[in-house]
Amino acid sequence: MTRFNREEKFLMMLYNPGTRTGLIEELQEMRSQLTPGERRLRKLTDRTLEKLSALSDEEFDALELYPEI
Repeated sequence: MTRFNREEKFLMMLYNPGTRTGLIEELQEMRSQLTPGERRLRKLTDRTLEKLSALSDEEFDALELYPEI
């Protein structure tokens, strides 16, 4: 299974509407609004999108994005 680092998980938590395809759409929309100066966020988003695209919906559903407190 694809591993996501802490920053990638945080980004996914912020934009997750509940489905893998929905999250991909949300991240693509956010990415389209980034300014040229937001290179670090663009790279993080690109890396996260690449990993999400490689996952199946079942693998995405198995991710624990919201740990129990």
